[in-house]
Amino acid sequence: MKNIGVGMSTTSIILFLSILFFVSVSASNNPSLSDSLQVPNMLDAASSEDDLSYSVYQNTCQDVEGIIYNKVKEWVKKDPTLAPSLIRLHFHDCAVRGCDASILLDHSGSERSANISKSLRGFEVINDIKAELEKKCPKTVSCADILTTAARDATVLAGGPFWTIPFGRKDGRVSLAKETATVPVGRESITTLIEFFQSKGLNVLDLVVLSGAHTIGRSTCESVQYRLYNYKGTKKPDPSINPLYLNYLRRKCRWASESVYLDAITARTFDVQYYLNLKKNIGLLSTDQLLYSDSRTKPIADALSFESSLFSNQFSVSMVKLGNILDVRSQDSGEVRVKCDRVNY
Repeated sequence: MKNIGVGMSTTSIILFLSILFFVSVSASNNPSLSDSLQVPNMLDAASSEDDLSYSVYQNTCQDVEGIIYNKVKEWVKKDPTLAPSLIRLHFHDCAVRGCDASILLDHSGSERSANISKSLRGFEVINDIKAELEKKCPKTVSCADILTTAARDATVLAGGPFWTIPFGRKDGRVSLAKETATVPVGRESITTLIEFFQSKGLNVLDLVVLSGAHTIGRSTCESVQYRLYNYKGTKKPDPSINPLYLNYLRRKCRWASESVYLDAITARTFDVQYYLNLKKNIGLLSTDQLLYSDSRTKPIADALSFESSLFSNQFSVSMVKLGNILDVRSQDSGEVRVKCDRVNY
């Protein structure tokens, strides 16, 4: 799967994804089949089998997932924009030192203080969940497990798929702003993105699928203004932008501090419209639109646009892989924080 999308036709990729979908659905509907069948990259994706388990909290905090879900539901009901924000927060956490909740640490020079993190939201949701869990299961559930689960529940509440999550992530004690330098900001080349994803144990398919999270949520106009007025120093707009969309964005993004929906058509619906938008040259970020112009990613984007069930299924797979990214340093020297924004002393 490392080179999927290179030299494959859209029809071939649709067939490949259909097989994955059929196998996973069959396994979920048949317990005996589920036990005997190993679906590639489904549940034991990444290299976390020895560190993560589905039974970690079975005896120590049995209702952990129920508590997290109810809290996320409570917050998202009050502010639906928190759903995509929690997914993004989770990605930014896993992109640096693995999924160790280092993004949550709030101190001078932390990842959270970096420029790329300024627009991140959802910290108060995680803190609220942690406070509730400390009442029910003191010093038991890690903030890293909370954030990973909250991102899953946010996806479900936004209309997206559900997936099972193994637990046992440790909370890291180190968080450095300088380490966020490699996290994608939306201006990278496809090659740079592929290399970044591969460095995390993810592949081209994961890149295209996880980019589909942009089916919901917003971006700051600061992230796209260069495409509207001075693309690559030309003092002209990005020629790949649909002219009507360009006019729309120029009206919406007069100020860098404003925000604009990532999906201009169905902004609050978790669907495949994101991929359909790319065909019409109305991808918001440069990295979005480039997915449909690069031969390594275009066939995958094409395939995902045809069938929502394929996208939903593969999104679950890729999110499991993302959530299972672990850094040996955080796991070996990590802890279970009592408060998510500070290390234990």
